[in-house]
Amino acid sequence: QVQLVESGGGLVQPGGSLRVSCAASGSIISSIAAMGWYRQAPGKQREFVATITRNGGTVYADSVLGRFTISRDNAKSTVYLQMNSLKPEDAAVYYCNAKASPGVITVDYWGQGTQVTVSS
Repeated sequence: QVQLVESGGGLVQPGGSLRVSCAASGSIISSIAAMGWYRQAPGKQREFVATITRNGGTVYADSVLGRFTISRDNAKSTVYLQMNSLKPEDAAVYYCNAKASPGVITVDYWGQGTQVTVSS
């Protein structure tokens, strides 16, 4: 199993910055192939934000490209999302995701979410 704990959400003004973190733990964290972030705003579907592979490869949603940076510390089993130039439309609950493959099948694990509010 994998447990994911997010931290770092909060209130920030438009144009500001915020960093959220996600720490992974559990018996099969060595099988995590990629970790990433999704977000869900009220009344909207959960959407992809960014992902990073074990080897450091990254992919971003077009809406955050150039403003957000995902990184990971493998020694700490932690992934970070640095969010700059935040816009009101970035406000959402941000969920950490881990894709683990202890066997043949890849399993998605989710954190409990952390609220990011962008408002003046």
